[in-house]
Amino acid sequence: MTASLDGSATVADVDTDPDVDTDDLHVPVTRVYRFELVKLVSQWRIRLLALACWIVPGLFVAAVSRQSTLPSDTLFGRWMHATGWAGPLVVLGFAGSWALPLLTSVVAGDVFAAEDRLGTWRHLLVAVRSPQRIFVAKALAGLTVLALLVAGLVASSAAGGLATVGNQPLVGLDGHLLTPSDAAGSVLLAWACALAPTLALAAIGLLGSVVLGRSPMGLLIPALVAVAMQLAQMLPLPVAVRLALPGYAFIAWNGLFTSPAQLGELLIAIAVSLAWVVVATALAYLLFVRRDFTSATDDGIGRRAITLALLAPAGLLALTVGAVAVATPSAGSGISQAKVQQSVATAFAHLYRMQTAQLNRPAVTETQLQVTAACDRSDGQVDPEGPGADWRCVVTWHLPGTAAPGTAIYQLNVTSNGRFEADGDGPKEVNGYFLVHTPTGDASNPLWQFDGNVELLSTSAKG
Repeated sequence: MTASLDGSATVADVDTDPDVDTDDLHVPVTRVYRFELVKLVSQWRIRLLALACWIVPGLFVAAVSRQSTLPSDTLFGRWMHATGWAGPLVVLGFAGSWALPLLTSVVAGDVFAAEDRLGTWRHLLVAVRSPQRIFVAKALAGLTVLALLVAGLVASSAAGGLATVGNQPLVGLDGHLLTPSDAAGSVLLAWACALAPTLALAAIGLLGSVVLGRSPMGLLIPALVAVAMQLAQMLPLPVAVRLALPGYAFIAWNGLFTSPAQLGELLIAIAVSLAWVVVATALAYLLFVRRDFTSATDDGIGRRAITLALLAPAGLLALTVGAVAVATPSAGSGISQAKVQQSVATAFAHLYRMQTAQLNRPAVTETQLQVTAACDRSDGQVDPEGPGADWRCVVTWHLPGTAAPGTAIYQLNVTSNGRFEADGDGPKEVNGYFLVHTPTGDASNPLWQFDGNVELLSTSAKG
């Protein structure tokens, strides 16, 4: 069994084992899988993608970590000077939006369509004698290649960050400090969780490749679905609809970096992604094995197939929206005044202790600080709920032995998925400047700007 360098199949020697009688037996799935895997990795674009995935993220993280200006508008970007574990998370944020959808388009979106363009279906069926085994082998080969590409993104970005900055603690989304070992485990778990929506897009790509045949649109299906989901996440959708989208796990891993971890949204998002994997793969399988390969004009496109390929995902989306709505008590956007205040106060308390350690001041605990936050929108002119860039919070805390409380002001930009960026607005000695003067020199002020996360599902906070 061989494959040409341009990815086309050479099937004349598919079965050269003298112990196997091809007149009576199907070719084993393992042998077809090896054949399909060789075909994929023989393609120049797959090799180029593999090279890029294993090299480019590391170079990017190393280069950005050495710059004086960091991508502070990107989640964990502001900590790339402080720890090597921030880099893989910055890459994960970019990969979930662009890289992983493009990888699934190139790999899964073309795995069946390539045979239509080359006209090799009948030759392959004569050699393998089983459409079912061909489908399984192609799906497994695509999954293997995607796993190798994702592994490259993780390994390269982590290596670049650790080599440039070092194995230092990581500041979580609620301001608590993760030890290097905890940070490493959480980073790897976040990337593992991102595999679920990646597989969902890959399954959608398989379905598009089967249904659309030689049409180049099959290549674009996963990327178009990913873009549509990103646009949808920017809208003020109800929580149930947001969680029911198969790509929400690209965002929900944020909950791994709070204490305690916000696992509710993440588990629902993973379950939804896996449901899409099962439905899209099963539908692609049924359409593929029922295809008439004896016709030279049948390339998979048919009104009935296209209708089924559209109705099944639409039905699954409606079903998951209903299931999530029943399972989760949250309604509306899931962003309320009480949740924002609680998240801001928690993050400020953790980061205030970090600043205290920087300045060699007497240590304090969160209990002693008694941090509270009072937040509103547009100076009370707008109901304090939902996303928006017009949130304003006044944080109050108490120091032991001090009668007067301390106060600080923050301007908040809260996004639809619950992430917020708090920008300090004074006083200068607390959060008004991006550097603090420490006994060892100037250091980044953790209270100047910080990221946080509002859990969209109902919590103990009312409202």
